[in-house]
Amino acid sequence: MKFALFNDERIEATKGAKGVCPCCGSELIAKCGEVYIHHWAHKNKCDDHWWENETEWHRNWKNEFPSHWQEVVHHDKSGEKHIADVKTDEDWTIEFQHSYLKPEERRSRNNFYNKLIWIVDGTRRPTDIQQFKKAISEDCRLDKPSQKLLHVFLPELSRLLMEWQGSDSIVFLDFKDELSNDKGLWLIYPRMYKDNIFLSQLSRSAFIEYLNNNKFDEIMDKAIKPIKETVEHSIKKNDRRNRALQLTNKFFFVNYSALPKSYLGHLKLPYGVLKKIQ
Repeated sequence: MKFALFNDERIEATKGAKGVCPCCGSELIAKCGEVYIHHWAHKNKCDDHWWENETEWHRNWKNEFPSHWQEVVHHDKSGEKHIADVKTDEDWTIEFQHSYLKPEERRSRNNFYNKLIWIVDGTRRPTDIQQFKKAISEDCRLDKPSQKLLHVFLPELSRLLMEWQGSDSIVFLDFKDELSNDKGLWLIYPRMYKDNIFLSQLSRSAFIEYLNNNKFDEIMDKAIKPIKETVEHSIKKNDRRNRALQLTNKFFFVNYSALPKSYLGHLKLPYGVLKKIQ
């Protein structure tokens, strides 16, 4: 934890400092050694069971945003409260997830926060990067001519994709500089029709800039939502076409299904929002 409360003011950990947790009010201990980043630790377990120990990866991400956006206590109508890693002026909550998260807890957080973005550490397990590379190179389809959308047919090749598919919230996988020269993020689109998995790439620097300038609502309205709606419409339309062809016996194999020529068609996207997938 980066911030504690002392006399109702947020303070960072320094040697000998005292403070309490802004969420549960319990006593915190300032940890200021030479190995780990300075932080606050609970003397006893925090009442916020969603809170997890912070890594340097967490802290680096938090520091990309204004300090008053970091570690904000969020309340719902029932009085339940949790500490959001980052809460923007547009009311977006950003959660940085390093450790494994059980599906039921992920769903609980999706429901608790109205506008939630997950940033998932894609380098936690040694096998995650290689599995993801395999999933996006074998039996997948790059939408043309845009080259900004990838349909993954074998998500089971990647544990990360299997763990985070079907989320109702925005999910970005962060592979640092392992899969992109500019530390690009991989966007997993929110739950699609028939649980299809589609990916796009967004540069890390652009993502941070959009959020800090309170323009992520605009990105949602002009890019992410239109892509999701257009893709789902395209898949449903294609399914109807395939069923009709099967009924007229125009498919040599009964179970064969043709794919749309382009998922996005003539959809116009804001210039430069999404990267072309190489």
